[in-house]
Amino acid sequence: MDLHLTDTAAWQADDLAVARRVLALEAEALTLLSAGLDGRFADAVGLLAGATGRVVVSGMGKSGHVARKIAATMASTGTPALFVHPAEASHGDLGMIVAGDAVLALSNSGETPELADLVAHARRFGLPLVGITGRAESTLARAADVALVLPKAQEACPNGLAPTTSTTLQIALGDAIAVALLTRKGFSAADFRVFHPGGKLGAKLSRVREFMHAGAEMPLAGPELRMDAALVAMTEKRFGCLGIVGADGALAGIITDGDLRRALAPGGAAPREGLLTRTAAEVMTRNPRTIGPDALAAEALHLMAGRITALFVVDAGRRPVGILHLHDLLRAGVA
Repeated sequence: MDLHLTDTAAWQADDLAVARRVLALEAEALTLLSAGLDGRFADAVGLLAGATGRVVVSGMGKSGHVARKIAATMASTGTPALFVHPAEASHGDLGMIVAGDAVLALSNSGETPELADLVAHARRFGLPLVGITGRAESTLARAADVALVLPKAQEACPNGLAPTTSTTLQIALGDAIAVALLTRKGFSAADFRVFHPGGKLGAKLSRVREFMHAGAEMPLAGPELRMDAALVAMTEKRFGCLGIVGADGALAGIITDGDLRRALAPGGAAPREGLLTRTAAEVMTRNPRTIGPDALAAEALHLMAGRITALFVVDAGRRPVGILHLHDLLRAGVA
């Protein structure tokens, strides 16, 4: 027997057991946190929502790392926020916290000495103060306008010392606050796009009009155009399709490479010679899928799922204002 493989298998089993124990403990703690929420949570959200300035989030050590994340989440979802390090606050950064701001302070013990000056500053200038702590009778809880007290839960660390379960509770509660603020503000996907212009997320939240080809680039023709001329128009525009526009300017149908293949296939609509003398109206697919210029790029990608590579962009009267190609979305990272 290979002892190395045996040892590896044993370690894998032990690692999985540890992981499942940690996740079970933290999941149980999150359930307790959810069940224990009451009107104080809404009071805290109300205080933060009422700030005319920014939400200043602070904490020391592991709570500080969580505080940075909470501030970043708020800032990206419509609640102006920043992280202030409590130790740096005592050495001049208190000047960053001004009238109109609200303070969200994190300390599991509620006795973090580095928070003292920041808490005192908030009290001195009448700034709303929300505390997240694990002890209801702590200094932070008593000083806060609203104290959100975490449930008593075992740390996942086997020694019960390393902040694990407690920081999970802090970060989850911070997410809950950020999302509640987002909901109060009616923050939409369009608003989200403003704060996330880069990367895949920014691309998905971009509007169709940012990717569409307009004007002379659109492959358009009338319904009476003969198919021999229609093939030339399709080749010139390189979208693999031709939009057929009626007398009212609305998109009546579309001719795609697929329509041509189906028409020319055995048992299709016409032999090659007959196809070329037919009109576009006789060959086109009626009522094709379309999208509006203000729709999200991600929505366009969803509509194109399958075999659609080009999508006409139309206005409220179904008049073509542009055409969108699948490759444009893929190059931009929308997928």
